Amino acid sequence: MSSQRADLACRIFPEPDASQIDHFDRLPDSLLLLVFNKIGDVKALGRCCVVSRRFHSLVPQVENVVVRVDCVISDDDSSSSSAASDKSRGPFWNLLRLVFGGIVKPIQTLGQFLGPKRPSSSSPTPSSSLAVGTDDDSDAGVTHHSPTQVLKNFNEIRLLRIELPSGELGIEDGVLLKWRADFGSTLDNCVILGASSVFHPKDLTDSAASAANCTDDNGSIPDSFYTNGGLKLRVVWTISSLIAASARHYLLQPIISEHGTLDNLVLTDADGQGVLYMNREQLEELRVKPLSASSASKRTLVPALNMRLWYAPHLELPDGVVLKGATLVAIRPSEQSPNTAKKEASDLSWVSTAFEEPYRTAATMLVKRRTYCLEMNSF
Repeated sequence: MSSQRADLACRIFPEPDASQIDHFDRLPDSLLLLVFNKIGDVKALGRCCVVSRRFHSLVPQVENVVVRVDCVISDDDSSSSSAASDKSRGPFWNLLRLVFGGIVKPIQTLGQFLGPKRPSSSSPTPSSSLAVGTDDDSDAGVTHHSPTQVLKNFNEIRLLRIELPSGELGIEDGVLLKWRADFGSTLDNCVILGASSVFHPKDLTDSAASAANCTDDNGSIPDSFYTNGGLKLRVVWTISSLIAASARHYLLQPIISEHGTLDNLVLTDADGQGVLYMNREQLEELRVKPLSASSASKRTLVPALNMRLWYAPHLELPDGVVLKGATLVAIRPSEQSPNTAKKEASDLSWVSTAFEEPYRTAATMLVKRRTYCLEMNSF
């Protein structure tokens, strides 16, 4: 009798087939969010959204997001003819997309930033200067959206990393140029590391090694540095890096204002040329005190600056890499309290730790050399 009842219960409530069980449904939300946070990439998370309703509801809660920008859009070079032909494709098709993928001399890039602005037929928001490609069923195959649009459905972002397709500063092959800038409502500090050429151990022949080591280095900048264009080149590097950093900062304003949960924001590039960093205090400062925009172009106004420069004609790192004409520039706003300025003059840890290895070692070695002080007006 009991066996008949069990058989009847199985017919009424059949056990589910193991092949039909969705094991993801057995995972808690907290574990799925841990997986999504490890994924990070906004495009991959977008694809996860269409998997199920549960995924669609969890993805907006992700805290760590990485946005890889496909192209940089200029809103100053669009013509009325192209705007008319692409009007049906949406506002972002009305803008000319410029991908900074080629090699451009630093002075040319500097001219693009400082050159006069031509009137545009449309009035895009600052965030429309960056575009993220997403799959589309349209004829073009890819639709571009600004990071602001891509991130609008994320509600809990704490760590945001945005990666540009390449560095803005075109440099010659073999030249080293890296920078890191920290911003609040304006520039807090910037560190720039450059070298006119870089030699790796495998690239150094006996003659090249002897030529690299024969440089007379007494700890001071040689007179030839001022006469052969060395100083002029470093000035171009410095101004170009500051303009690139301030332009990036300007583009971040709408994202920062819309995501109050942010703790850290990093805007870098695939080449590893420049990094803009903002922590929670700096992010909050920008929300409370709006940035001052430059009247010349769409970027944050760079304040008057105090700069310290270190130079080495020849710098050999522990791993055998040789930097020719190695230059390190540490930049702070001029308007600082005397106590803060005195403390920072003795504590240069923020300079030596600005870069990853092996360039952190290079910065540490350079700050031990003779210091040269410079000033720069606001621009």
